[in-house]
Amino acid sequence: MPGKTTILMTGVTGYIGGTVLSHFLKHPDFSSFHVKTLVRSKEKAAKLASLGVEPVVGSLSDEKFVEDTAAQADVVFAMADADNFEASVAILRGLKRRNRETGSVPILIHTGRVSEFNPSSKIMEDELTKSYLQGVLVDDAKGDHGTDTIYDDANPDQIESLPDTQLHRNVDLEVLRADKEGYLKSYIVLPSTIWGIATGVLVEKGIQNPHSQQVPQLVRASLARGRAGMVGEGKNIWPDVHIDDIAQLYIVLFDSIRKNPTTGHGREGFYFGETGEHTMQEVGKAIQDALIALGKAKTNDTEPSTFTQEEIDKYLDGSTYLGTNSRCRANRSRSIGWKPTKTKEDFLKSIKSEVEALMDK
Repeated sequence: MPGKTTILMTGVTGYIGGTVLSHFLKHPDFSSFHVKTLVRSKEKAAKLASLGVEPVVGSLSDEKFVEDTAAQADVVFAMADADNFEASVAILRGLKRRNRETGSVPILIHTGRVSEFNPSSKIMEDELTKSYLQGVLVDDAKGDHGTDTIYDDANPDQIESLPDTQLHRNVDLEVLRADKEGYLKSYIVLPSTIWGIATGVLVEKGIQNPHSQQVPQLVRASLARGRAGMVGEGKNIWPDVHIDDIAQLYIVLFDSIRKNPTTGHGREGFYFGETGEHTMQEVGKAIQDALIALGKAKTNDTEPSTFTQEEIDKYLDGSTYLGTNSRCRANRSRSIGWKPTKTKEDFLKSIKSEVEALMDK
């Protein structure tokens, strides 16, 4: 569409991507954008078309299709699987073509994982893969202690000091390399523990998954055992962010890129999403309180109990991932005008609604 900025979004049927698109549909400049959404389902494509976006039906596993689609975009929001190396590289090839053919410098807003930012991690890669969680800085605490290590998105030297072999880093290194070569500008959003049941038009139309991963996984395990559980003593610390707050970070970042040419990109383009911190013991207690209130607890003890190894194998795929530490500060994100509104207290209060949503499933 002549005169319009072409924007490609991937992952819009997912928890993050769908919420970002729901927010983006309300952007005051939406009429000046030509938004394309990559989607596999023809049924969901029809629903997306009714929202005023152009669905492009195809698969991320089709690298030529992904490259060709990205080559038509001025801006790409990559919000699908952060570890899909082949698809990520295909997007980069497409944006390189865009630069070569038009002379413009396209924008890539990539969704990463902050788990790569802990060089002391001893968690096995297959454990991390099985956990299916977003945004953590992991170690091997097994719930027995916290950590004083805090990562800062405004400290590129701290990030650059990591070895190239760090878990998940291979994708981000390709993105950073592309920025350094100058054929695109890269911005990497790194969500922490996202919470809250997603709402909005994509949920209403059955396009988007409305649930996160971490809390529902713990809730399902707790419902099955009749008592909230935690790995070890639950002393490990994680950051948290509401789904609407993290979606708003993408919008704030996009607007900053458009209006302020000094917005950090490349090595200075990491943007964490965090609004507070919690221990897993606190989460377990909130789940236990909800189980008792809803008549789903097998004991009136208000405290969670430690998962046995058998339960870790059964409910957590054998991983002690939920006993790791993850601490970060979103100083760069806040510096561009991101103003999250939800707090740790809101997070803990929300857990009862997660239990209610899952207890009859």
